[in-house]
Amino acid sequence: VAISSYAKYCYRKLQKAALTGAKKGLQKPSLEEIKHARNAIFSPSMFGSSLEEVMALQKERYPDRELPWVQTRLSEEVLGLNGDQIEGIFRVPGDIDEVNALKLQVDQWKVPTGLEDPHIPASLLKLWYRELEEPLIPHEYYEECITHYDNPEAAVTVVLGLPGINKLVLCYLIRFLQVFAQPANVSVTKMDINNLAMVMAPNCLRCQSDDPRVIFENTRKEMSFIRGLVQSLDTSFMEGML
Repeated sequence: VAISSYAKYCYRKLQKAALTGAKKGLQKPSLEEIKHARNAIFSPSMFGSSLEEVMALQKERYPDRELPWVQTRLSEEVLGLNGDQIEGIFRVPGDIDEVNALKLQVDQWKVPTGLEDPHIPASLLKLWYRELEEPLIPHEYYEECITHYDNPEAAVTVVLGLPGINKLVLCYLIRFLQVFAQPANVSVTKMDINNLAMVMAPNCLRCQSDDPRVIFENTRKEMSFIRGLVQSLDTSFMEGML
């Protein structure tokens, strides 16, 4: 491997560390994590990559899938552990060391086993969305989203005009959130549509302004945009799609 490849890889990792901070958790890195990190340049991670890179990574294993395996697998795991019946789902963080351990498993294409706490896959799923190299809704669509934050019909039009893979991944996420937004589930989880929009909007949209006033004002608009999608976006065409 050329030295320049290592340099580019390290530079990208440093940039991400500057944005997200150091790895969190109480436990020191395990030997397995160190080994995985050492070989990461040869085996790119599904975390911190672009959607196109994630799809390219899984092409050999899952050539017929239209959605990222990591997204659908973790979503199914949350529901399989009855996450739609757990108070505070997506708001209450999972144990960070268990989340890190699951991240390592998933990055090695291992299907999670023995999980009992739905907060663990829920936290990792949020992390995957948040760490995408480019936000789920690309930067060039951000202003349009903010402009139509209080117009669900216009918001849906924006989503349907996204690049193919972004549209599918976002529609899958919205369909997933629509499960949790059902009144019967909200009565148990205490996570109504406003709460769901609040925890998920930062994982879909990224304000590029450095002005705290703009960031604060746009945060409200980002939440409203996602709330409108959960309420109004027809995701029936996603049924059965993987």
